[in-house]
Amino acid sequence: MWTLVPPLVATVVRALGPTLRVTLSGVAPLVPLWHAKCPLIYVVWHGRILLAPWLHARLRASHGARAPRVLVSLSRNGGLMARFAGRFGLDVVRGSSSGGARAAVRALTAALDHGEDIAVIPDGPRGPHGVFKPGAIALAAFTGARIVPVAVAAHPALRLPSWDEFLIPLPFARCAAVFGEAVAVPCDADRTRMCREMERILTAVTTTADRMVTS
Repeated sequence: MWTLVPPLVATVVRALGPTLRVTLSGVAPLVPLWHAKCPLIYVVWHGRILLAPWLHARLRASHGARAPRVLVSLSRNGGLMARFAGRFGLDVVRGSSSGGARAAVRALTAALDHGEDIAVIPDGPRGPHGVFKPGAIALAAFTGARIVPVAVAAHPALRLPSWDEFLIPLPFARCAAVFGEAVAVPCDADRTRMCREMERILTAVTTTADRMVTS
């Protein structure tokens, strides 16, 4: 039964996506980075990930964005997410702080060193909601890759009563995908301070996306 979930959800997202009135913000500054093959680390809150693979597929077709490798956990939910992402042409790296962390870090570091992009959910896989964990900061400091905060918002939409307030857009909703400024992390940065700063930035980008679809 569970094996049917990823293809079913992907089919629903593909059917839902074209009905949405999508606004993109912050894409233009990223285009030269994509063309120059500068490695990027995308970060998005767990509750906003449903449309991200579909939206990024649009960006690959329209602006030449690169398909990132997506970090997902070794849990059953992570397995479902991995198969869902694969439906949109995204490769995954499995691992999290609760298992497989070292192998995941090696794989992600290698990808960034080869000029590839990656995507990390900084409050996943179990929360707390909206708390930026240090993984993306450590990778950026070690590899020199820049962190790009990403937010997806929609209105009207359902918000599930889950720890991450998972967002499900309704058909014909207004949708906004907002890319914040790419942030460099010095190798000697105070990582605790940088986590709090990136948490503030990603929350602000998410608030901007929410305002775009409700104002």
